[in-house]
Amino acid sequence: MTFLTLVAIGLVGSLLAVPTAAAEPSSSPTRADATASTPPVPKLHWIDCGEGFQCATARVPLDYDRPRGAMISLALIRLPASDPARRIGSIFLNPGGPGGSGVDAVREAGRGLFSDEVRARFDLVGFDPRGIVRSTPLRCFDTLDQALAALAPLPFPVTPQEERTWVRADRALARACAQRGGRILDHMATANVVRDLDLLRRAVGDKRLTYYGVSYGSYLGTVYANLFPGKVRAVGVDAILDPVAWSTGRGDQARRLPVTTRLRSDQGAYATLLEFFRLCDRGGPNCAFSQGNPQRRYARLAERLLAEPVQLPDGPFTYAHLVGYTFLALYDPEMWPLLAEVLQELDLLTSPPAATAFLHALRTRFGASQEDYRNVVEGRPGVMCSDSHNPATVAAWKRAADASDRRSPYFGRLVTWSSSICQPWPGRDADRYTGPFTTPTANPVLIVGGRFDPATRYQGAVTLARLLPRSRLLTLDGWGMCRSTGLHASPRT
Repeated sequence: MTFLTLVAIGLVGSLLAVPTAAAEPSSSPTRADATASTPPVPKLHWIDCGEGFQCATARVPLDYDRPRGAMISLALIRLPASDPARRIGSIFLNPGGPGGSGVDAVREAGRGLFSDEVRARFDLVGFDPRGIVRSTPLRCFDTLDQALAALAPLPFPVTPQEERTWVRADRALARACAQRGGRILDHMATANVVRDLDLLRRAVGDKRLTYYGVSYGSYLGTVYANLFPGKVRAVGVDAILDPVAWSTGRGDQARRLPVTTRLRSDQGAYATLLEFFRLCDRGGPNCAFSQGNPQRRYARLAERLLAEPVQLPDGPFTYAHLVGYTFLALYDPEMWPLLAEVLQELDLLTSPPAATAFLHALRTRFGASQEDYRNVVEGRPGVMCSDSHNPATVAAWKRAADASDRRSPYFGRLVTWSSSICQPWPGRDADRYTGPFTTPTANPVLIVGGRFDPATRYQGAVTLARLLPRSRLLTLDGWGMCRSTGLHASPRT
């Protein structure tokens, strides 16, 4: 389903029509409203960068508390409207992550993401957020190979010894970023990305923002809607992060539960896995893993891999690899037939080349490029750890991981440990946003949630719809992440 299909259901009027003069919200100006208007609006000089795309660089403040001080660069790309005579404005895009490249998203998916009618009337604009990829980046190593080598050599820890290995790797990464990250390390919170986005909106000449964001991009859109409510024209967010869970948690959760545990992606992943088992069973011979009971077969396979890994041509395949690659495959139902085939081969403990082909397909789809240093290792925590409150000791991750795995088998440990880098993370952004998330906006926000999303569970969309006044919730009865577009950034596994 393309974005225009969603628009045809509920947003087409607000997206294509020139908005009426809606009243500005009556709330007093926020700190962001006051500071973001002070810096000079960037002057964008668009140049041809191939295949009909245009690229530019914007200069924005490093620190909005000192808007005339040090500046950083933001990389932008746009695909101009195909019918300039009927052009309405620009649609800004964020593909998630955090750490996803908006430049890559527009170049790789821009022409297929929207309908011809929308493409005729809007420029599609992507930008790499501050600290990410081509914008002034957070870089803690000289090369991508060095950065990847700093990670623990496993998808997530299972045993106490692996937990110690994982924690040592976290601390080594934190030390490297403290030593080499530079000033951007303390200025990567989403609130500052939002202030950048508002300057970019002004730079392209739009009076209000038209925006589409998925996964982490949903949080970026939510924070924009709350910091600049009067500037919302047509904002659509998909694959929703619960903004309270992402930022502070509820009650004393931040003291006990890491940010990734609070989001409950483990529950979304387990519910989606159960759907895979159900559909596989119903598919009979059309599903390679359908013989017997798929759910029981998977549990037995997991137990065997816990006891002894399978030896594949490129190394041992462990329980953690099984869970990690299953989680990746659940993102996209088009991968499910291949997932069923490799589970069948692993279950029979024969033909490991099939498993190798599966891993290659996943790495091709989700893996990091080795061609240049795209700070995939440090970019994600640079944003996530700046945005969120987390426990003070690493023991909280162990307790939360154990409890989550009991509640949501397989995925609780994977999800929880993915944020443990936040415990030693050296960056602190004093300007991060922690709410409220209940500000009335000039125009409604469209919220899209899928019932079986393995990473951004449907309840996040329900929560945001309850929080954000005048919003509208569109529910997709489907499987996978961002099924409205197929667009998402790579997860870490």
